[in-house]
Amino acid sequence: MASVDISAIAKNYGPVRVLKGVDIAIADGEFIVLVGPSGCGKSTLLRMIAGLEEVSEGTISIDGAVVNEVEPKDRDIAMVFQSYALYPQMKVKDNMSFSLRMRGVDKPRIKQEVDAAAGILALDSLLERFPRQLSGGQRQRVAMGRAIVRKPKVFLFDEPLSNLDAKLRVVMRSEIRALHQRLGTTSVYVTHDQLEAMTMADRVVVMHDGRIEQIGRPLELYDRPVNLFVAGFIGSPTMNFIKGTAKSDHVDAEGVRLPLPPSLATEMGRPVVFGIRPEHLAVVAEGQGIPAKVEVAEPTGAVTYIYAHIGTTPVCAAYMGRDLPRPGQMIGLSPEPDRIHLFDAGSEARVDQAR
Repeated sequence: MASVDISAIAKNYGPVRVLKGVDIAIADGEFIVLVGPSGCGKSTLLRMIAGLEEVSEGTISIDGAVVNEVEPKDRDIAMVFQSYALYPQMKVKDNMSFSLRMRGVDKPRIKQEVDAAAGILALDSLLERFPRQLSGGQRQRVAMGRAIVRKPKVFLFDEPLSNLDAKLRVVMRSEIRALHQRLGTTSVYVTHDQLEAMTMADRVVVMHDGRIEQIGRPLELYDRPVNLFVAGFIGSPTMNFIKGTAKSDHVDAEGVRLPLPPSLATEMGRPVVFGIRPEHLAVVAEGQGIPAKVEVAEPTGAVTYIYAHIGTTPVCAAYMGRDLPRPGQMIGLSPEPDRIHLFDAGSEARVDQAR
């Protein structure tokens, strides 16, 4: 195991600057998830850690040693790809043992390592099969097994669950997290799926346009996003945003009064964005709370999502009842006071950073 230190990393492709001064200190044994939309630079950063992309500026250190000029094979890392990258002509056991055979490890040791990894990943009965005889989830386990047998200092995961169906992704998320808890190997995981990031990470790194927007534990990002981008990216359905003007104890949004707790008081007349998550916006009777007009009710089983409009702004509320409001019906929406977020409309930064 090892720490990974990323310091002032930049990546240029000609005149295009893809990464713009990235700093991350990853502790020994930590599971870090890099998350963000397509094109934010997360996969490029992972490939730079692996040595598959050159560093334009800054340094990458593994276990205290700068590895900018170190070949990928000498960095003592193992990478699990989205495409699995299994050799179709080799059986599972041969795919898993390939790197050990290339390093000249003796056969008894190879068998021991492959059997141990197969036991961890429940692949014991599949060692004699070819990749074409496996399901997607089984192939992903083989790819992870191939990484495990190397006993690397660092695991790198490049969107490994993207090719799996929704149900299998849930299973594999749990398996990868359990694997990390068992092995304790430092891991860096890239995904565009914020749910994967929230459920798997020790800390989440939210990236956007080649920069880091926020680093923190999953619930820190959920409870206290530093800006509008993080607030909108973390959480599903996304946070509701309503533009308005700050008053003494409320936000005026097109004549609609949005209540503010004393802790969010800010200068009068300031253009702001009022934020509230659907699960913190209660549906109440018409005449109570904030008036809203229902557009559609979307039952999902345990919860129904009510899509409505406050003035001209679309919002979503999570509703636990079974008596569903009808399209066009007027209802009231009541935000939980201590769950309200306030952002500056210009800078998009959180207003109450010091709270």
